[in-house]
Amino acid sequence: MSAPPRETFRRIAANLATVMHGQELAIRRLLAAFASAGHVLLEDYPGTGKTTLAKALARSIGATFKRVQFTPDLLPSDILGVSVFDPRDQTFRFHEGPVFTHILQSALLEAMAESQVSVDGASTRLPELFFVIATQNPVEFRGTYPLPEAQMDRFAMQFGLGYVDPAEEVAILADQAERHPLDALTACVSLEEVLGLRQGVRRIRVSDEVKRYAVDLVRATRTAPGVQLGASPRASLALIGAAQALALFDGQDFVTPEHVQELAVAVIAHRLALDPQARFSGATAVSVVEEIVKTIAVPA
Repeated sequence: MSAPPRETFRRIAANLATVMHGQELAIRRLLAAFASAGHVLLEDYPGTGKTTLAKALARSIGATFKRVQFTPDLLPSDILGVSVFDPRDQTFRFHEGPVFTHILQSALLEAMAESQVSVDGASTRLPELFFVIATQNPVEFRGTYPLPEAQMDRFAMQFGLGYVDPAEEVAILADQAERHPLDALTACVSLEEVLGLRQGVRRIRVSDEVKRYAVDLVRATRTAPGVQLGASPRASLALIGAAQALALFDGQDFVTPEHVQELAVAVIAHRLALDPQARFSGATAVSVVEEIVKTIAVPA
């Protein structure tokens, strides 16, 4: 018998916490995006556990995990796959690339937006449970390229893990004294239960007032001073979907304005492009969204 959706979340979160010390907030955000069928961009310093978190999620749900290293010489066929001629029967056979997986550490356009890839004029569906965790280091810019706005808009959220406090860092040293705890991590839920979790998220009620509140937050970015490019309607969809997930995690059957506020920066900020003068003056996308959250009236 499948576990209730909230119990599925609780099991996954507890499993991840055995590997990711002091990262309860990051786990909550990651699972909110995952449960609402969004994708995540993790940006943080090297060694903070970004890849470990991605692998731990895959192992926790018994899913396949693949990783794509984006380099300047990478070709589409290296990701999507390629049709290879088979001389035995004189036909072309499609060999799947690493994008055909459940959990992918990477960043892709069509795959993320439509859960399919197009090769040789034909579209091929990806697994029903397809989740991208892209990672980047904010200090490593030599030989790398900033993601275009269209790509950034495909991510439901962007956030970092940050450094843990000294006590948690000591616990990490103790855990890895003999072997990495990831090696002992096993699945705590089934893929069917994960799909049930996503269905449960979609059943969480959202009032018209809360929907309008989310839209008002997103729309305000389009006229905010110093913003060249505001957030698209895709941000509104991601904000409501992730807020539904948080409500389910918190044992509520409806979304509150507080759920929307909790996620506003993670969902909206990375989609904004500021003009040079605003950046020179010290403004950031995060500060813009934080100010909008302070000024937009909260529904009663």
